[in-house]
Amino acid sequence: MKTFILIHGSWHSAWNWHKVIPLLEKQGHRAIAIDLPGMGRDKTPISEVKMQSTVQKICELIDSIDGKVILVGHSKNGIMISQAAEYRPDKIEKLIYLAAYLIPNGKTQREYSVQDTEGVLKPFVTLHDKLNATTLQHQIYKEGLYHDCDDNIVELAKLLLSHEPVESGITPLQLTNQNYHTVPRFYIECTADKAVTPFIQKKMYTEMPCKKVYSMDTSHSPFFSKPNELVAIICEIASA
Repeated sequence: MKTFILIHGSWHSAWNWHKVIPLLEKQGHRAIAIDLPGMGRDKTPISEVKMQSTVQKICELIDSIDGKVILVGHSKNGIMISQAAEYRPDKIEKLIYLAAYLIPNGKTQREYSVQDTEGVLKPFVTLHDKLNATTLQHQIYKEGLYHDCDDNIVELAKLLLSHEPVESGITPLQLTNQNYHTVPRFYIECTADKAVTPFIQKKMYTEMPCKKVYSMDTSHSPFFSKPNELVAIICEIASA
């Protein structure tokens, strides 16, 4: 049995993984999806959310679990599993990046996001200066995030997606060879992704080589559109 901690991406929350969790449990594993600070059911004011406190929440969960865990990070919050691995390398068995930002030491998520010029989301991101946060406009949900997903996912997203803190995207990662780079990492690319495009995904996993790269012909949200295929890949990585 493996223990997976599932980390959602921008604007989302733990509900991302509602199809994945029972499939992993059916395979005999334990799966925990959390709401990051300020997201979902976590009521931290979004203006107060910082990357350091977000990573600390993940580390506290890791510390509460006996044995090692496997971290799965989606989208922007690949940065969170990277930084958590720097702080808890002995507690993390593997890192799985799902269409996620895989950023080198000293760099920021935004530095790579601005290079992703073919993504469709940016014109629909609204910045709220007083909150130091963004929201994503509804009209791009289907095309940008869920083009191969059931329409009910889009309707749920209209009710559930929330603000996204800006600060974490402009905070440089602090990763070392003796900690972060001792944890094996794997990448799952989404080849029809319009949010974090295949171009930037390939650039990142080429610059930061992984043990293995898996490909899924899906949108940015394979946990909704192809959960069985996604779980099969995750379980293969877990057993590697």
